Parts: sequence; structure tokens; C-alpha cells
Amino acid sequence: MFLRSLSARLLVLTIFFVMLGEVLIFVPSLARYRMTYFESHLAAAHLATLALIASPAGKLDQALTDELLAEAGVHEVVLHRPDGSTVRMIDAPDALQPDVTINFGGGGGDVPLMIQRSLQTLFSTGNRVIQIFGTSPFEPDTRVEILLDEAPLRAEMWKFAGRIFHMSIILSIIAAVLVYLSLQWLLVRPMRRITASMTSFSHDPEDASRVIVPRGGRDEIGRAEKELAAMQETVRQALGQRARLAALGTAVTKINHDLRNILATARLVTDGLTTSAAPEVRRVAPRLIDAIDRAIALCSRTLDFSREGAPPFSPSRFKLRPLLDEIEPGLVLPDAGFEFEFDASAELAVVADRDQLHRVLLNLARNAIEAGAHCLRISAERTDKTVAIEIADDGPGLPPRARENLFRPFAASARPGGSGLGLAIARELMRLHGGDLTLVTSTSAGTTFRIIMPATPAAATASSPEPASAI
Repeated sequence: MFLRSLSARLLVLTIFFVMLGEVLIFVPSLARYRMTYFESHLAAAHLATLALIASPAGKLDQALTDELLAEAGVHEVVLHRPDGSTVRMIDAPDALQPDVTINFGGGGGDVPLMIQRSLQTLFSTGNRVIQIFGTSPFEPDTRVEILLDEAPLRAEMWKFAGRIFHMSIILSIIAAVLVYLSLQWLLVRPMRRITASMTSFSHDPEDASRVIVPRGGRDEIGRAEKELAAMQETVRQALGQRARLAALGTAVTKINHDLRNILATARLVTDGLTTSAAPEVRRVAPRLIDAIDRAIALCSRTLDFSREGAPPFSPSRFKLRPLLDEIEPGLVLPDAGFEFEFDASAELAVVADRDQLHRVLLNLARNAIEAGAHCLRISAERTDKTVAIEIADDGPGLPPRARENLFRPFAASARPGGSGLGLAIARELMRLHGGDLTLVTSTSAGTTFRIIMPATPAAATASSPEPASAI
């Protein structure tokens, strides 16, 4: 379980990256160690020749020469002085033949070549004889030539590599532990706290005690905790409001059902008032009937909206213009002249639920009339994938509160006594078609709504007996 945690992954990655960094440092360090090895042997070889130079006879016995060269770690030393003279020391009468010659100037040199040769030395086998030409560290004008074995150099390089490896392991562990503890404190623990809060909140979102309490940090974790706390509080309040609305909806549904029955009875009784002998009764009876009809319609809309599940959807293919012609007879028009304008091709056909689309258009037209419009224009056009229907009126426009809460049930009514359900239901019906109902504009010059429907909705399975016509 630990290996699957974020902490374990951070620990392993830290060790890996530190080791990778050590490897990148180790390779040039190894090449530099090889050059330092050459420098030290050049210096030791030059010092060995001082005994020969200081000898009164100008020569040393072979035993002393062998001892001095062994201490310097070379087989032969030759000093090339600026005046052209040479000083030569050799540990055997027979001179060795070099296998590799290196001109060493003591500077940085070609770093890639140095790295390549150091790796060749490290991983080669056998004991080659290396001839090195370099500048004396004591006399810059003097050139030193030495012969040495490669095997001791390789052994020293492996010892150096072992020291670097052990040091890298120690540094990696120390760095990994420090990074691990830092990340554990700064990142992992806060993330565990956030995760635990999310898990606990998901079990009971309505419990206020499960909302995370931000620690007040200004870093990314602190901001994440604040945003999480705000989101959890929003969800908690939304769930509480949803529960209250669900209970209220159930109660309203029951009340509306009974109230609609009562109003239906009152409607039947009121019909008889139109034939009353009293003139005053006959005069107020139509207004009373209209009031009861509006109350029944309000109850019906509320019941429709509170009904669980989507309304029945029966798509078919039909021409749009005949449907538009049916809207005006279903409206109660004002006494003053009211103009209807239709801009839709007589051959334009749509695939939709005819009754639902008629209901949406009728609701939008009724809203325009009740808002005080005198002209209603309905236009429709089809593109490759959609059918767009625009309903524009010349009314005074929607008030700011209605625009802010548009399409929200019980909140967007622009007239006193309205329920705000008409537009909410209309949008729900259009989204059932795979389209949408949107507000295009609403100013003092009028209001325009747009209905967007797919040209061939995926839900449309039924077909009209009317033959398809060209569009």
C-alpha cells in the first residue's frame, strides 16, 4: 500500500533524479581525475630527476634510479629543457615501447575526448604502456616525457568511482529524505486532508460539520481548500434547498390537484351565470370565467412542471406554416388591432413533436400579447443541420429582474400574478428535441426569442403520413 502512495513515489523519484544528477557529474569528474593523475605523475617524475641533476657525477646507480622511478610511478622520465638539453632516467636498460601517446598541456583540453578516453581506460583490460608529454608544473618552459602503466591508473579510477558511488548514495538518501519530509509537510498532508474532507462530505453532503475548514494559507493548497470549502457549502445549501423544494413541490402538486377540481366545479357553476336575469351578473360573469380559466391554467402548468420524468415525446415530420397559422386562433387578442407576420417558406418542414412545438410557440405569443405588444413576427429558416425559428415582438421588453432569472421556474415572470413556468417548460420541451430556446435581445423596442432544433433529431423515430417535400 505504501508503494502506491504519493509519498513513496516522491521518495523513489527523488532518489532516482539525485542519482541521475550524480551520474552526470561523475562522468566529467572521472575524466578530470584521470588528468589530475597525469599531472601528479608528471610532477613526481620531475622531482625524481632532481636527484640525477644534483649528482656530482651526473648519474645515479641503477638501484637508486629504480627506487626513484618506482616512487614516481613511471618507467622512464625525460626532461626537455629550453636550451635543448635533455635529462633522462630509465628503470631498465631496455626501453619500453609505448602503446598510447598523449600530449598533455595541463589545460581543459577537449572535454568530450577526455571523457571518451577516461571511459576507455576504465572499462579496458590488460596493461598498456602510456607515453605522456606535458609541461612541468615547476618549470613552465620545460617539457616532461614519461612512460607509465595503465593498470595502476585503472585501479585508482575504480577506487575513485567507488568513492563517488558511495557518496552519491549517501547524498541521494539525505536529499530524498529531506525532499520527502518537505513534500510530506507541504503537499502530501494537505492533499490527504482535502481528500479525506471530500470523501467524508460525499457520505453526507448535508452535514455542515463535514465542510472543510481552510487553514488560511496563501499558497495553492490554501486556495484549493478555500475553493473546496466554498463549493461544499454551495452544494450543501443547494441540496437543502432541493429537499425543501421537493417537499414543497409534493405539497403544491397535491394542493393544485384538489384546487383544479374545485375550480372546475366553480367553472361549471359560473357558466350558468351568463344566462342570469340580472344584468350586473351577466356583465361580471365573463370576467369571472376568465379568472377561473386562468387559475385552472396555472394549476395545470404547475402540475405539468412538477410531474416526474420527461413529457411524452412523439416526433413526426410536418410542414411548419400550417402550425403557425393555428397560433392566432388560440390567443385572446386585445381589442385594438394586432398584427401577425409570418416569414417561413410554405415548404419548410421540421421533425418535432407537433403538439409540444405548438405549445412553445403559443406560450411565446401569449407572453408577447400580455406584455403589451401590438405586432408579432415569426420567421423560420433551415441550415444544413438546424432549423431556427425567431419570435420577435414590439413590446416594451423584459424588465431586468425577468432577464436575470429567465427560464428559472417561479422566478422569471414579467407580469403580476405570473408563475414564471411558461418559459421554463418551453425550454425543457425544446431541449427534449435536442435543441434550445434562448433570448436573443430584449430592449424597449421589443423582444426576440430564438428556437433552435436539429434538422433531423436522433429521437425522431415516427414519421408523418405526409410525404416529404423538398426544402
